[in-house]
Amino acid sequence: MDILVLFGQLFVTFLLIGAFTFGGGYAMLSLIQTQVVVAHHWISEATFTNIVAISQMTPGPIGINSATYVGYEVMKNAGASHLVAVLGSAVASFALILPSFLIVLTMVKFYQKFMGNAVFEGVMSWLRPAVVGLIGAAAVILVVNTSWSGIPLLSMPSFEIIRDNFIDWKSWALFGAAVIASMGFKVNPIVIIIAGGIAGLILY
Repeated sequence: MDILVLFGQLFVTFLLIGAFTFGGGYAMLSLIQTQVVVAHHWISEATFTNIVAISQMTPGPIGINSATYVGYEVMKNAGASHLVAVLGSAVASFALILPSFLIVLTMVKFYQKFMGNAVFEGVMSWLRPAVVGLIGAAAVILVVNTSWSGIPLLSMPSFEIIRDNFIDWKSWALFGAAVIASMGFKVNPIVIIIAGGIAGLILY
């Protein structure tokens, strides 16, 4: 594929993701996964999961970090040089934040006017559960390692599909330990991340 065409596709894809994302970075993950893994086949599911893990550990919003890493990975997979791949990161990141920047800039002028408006409050009340659903979808994608695409509407995935895609017991053990440490003992998240990295290095 021509590099310039790929740049254009990368820009349009992340522009649409940025324009239709509500609820922050975690809600954005399911949209990014659908576009870059399922729709365009730019990267594999495993690579996307690794990108999300790295994005969580690096400073900054997870959605923008993911776009940055995805942009780089897509261009490298297309055979581009390191500098061109970095430019791919910049294009994906810029396209992702551009809609939010323009929308927020516009809303700043009108927010005070619409506060308390029944229609505005009604729209917000419908968006909140949708955001929760998007975040939940991102969690399922990362845990089950499947996009659920191709499964007929209103039908349940078979046990075989779930069993074949679930990660191994060592990952579940790390997950359980992290949840207990965080929620039960209020351990600092930084400590959990470092401990998880060390445990993963030893186990894998």
